[in-house]
Amino acid sequence: MNVQDLRIVFMGTPEFAVASLQALVEAGCHVAGVITAPDKPAGRGMKLQESAVKKYASEKGLHILQPEKLKNPSFLEELRALKADLQVVVAFRMLPEVVWNMPPMGTINVHASLLPQYRGAAPINWAIINGEKETGITTFKLQHEIDTGNILKQAKLFINENETAGELHDRMKELGAKLLVETVEGLARGELKDQPQNVQDPATLKHAPKIFTDTCKIDWKSGVENIHNLVRGLSPFPGAFTHLDGKMLKIYKTEKEFAAHAEDPGSMITDGKNFLKFAAHDGYLNVLELQLEGKKRMMTADFLRGFRMK
Repeated sequence: MNVQDLRIVFMGTPEFAVASLQALVEAGCHVAGVITAPDKPAGRGMKLQESAVKKYASEKGLHILQPEKLKNPSFLEELRALKADLQVVVAFRMLPEVVWNMPPMGTINVHASLLPQYRGAAPINWAIINGEKETGITTFKLQHEIDTGNILKQAKLFINENETAGELHDRMKELGAKLLVETVEGLARGELKDQPQNVQDPATLKHAPKIFTDTCKIDWKSGVENIHNLVRGLSPFPGAFTHLDGKMLKIYKTEKEFAAHAEDPGSMITDGKNFLKFAAHDGYLNVLELQLEGKKRMMTADFLRGFRMK
């Protein structure tokens, strides 16, 4: 079977998913429908905002469904009417079995890690927070337990020393799109066989749970390396934070400085003009980009020109 003969239903919402949908369209795949999140109010005017996937799908004239609930009988009827041979999920919500088990070829997912490592909602963030040097993309078939399905293809990617989650995200969405097309083409030709995930020792698995506020708070008693990784793993969103003069201070980019010192962890050192750094137990974190509560994000030198300590 040629890949153009497959009827594909695509499911995704954020910018990360757009690259994969675009790659399918440009490869000549027949995208019979696109499932994405309902429009949501956002911004100061609380105007309804379309998802990144909906915007792209609208531009290409693709059929769009935006269900509130995936088990709604009317949505399931519409989904069946699309007669998909294969469903593709990229950065979407958890699917009920009645949805993922619907097409004859099943449902495949693009996940931003080398499964079985970093199963969960935030694999890009946690790989950087944990100081990994390598990550990758996995395409796999959905089954009951989240991110545990049989693997179809994988591709590795090195993580640069100072790379942020945002920068890695942009590289991974392109790799994910490429790997997805290769996966769909392999399935269409009948050349690609799925393989169970290799979990020899569950204790060695690292997980990627949702990021919460407590995750983002900087512990200055931790080491320079750990804090640096936390900052870049949460940049640009949601941002690692500390407090300055009673206000939240988000830190987006840092440089490591290993040094012996007698400063208390969390102490701030600055010349008031060009540099600002915080003490950790084994050195300092030089802050390069930051955002004080109520202010815009800026470079440290710009921040210091307008800031006066209380």
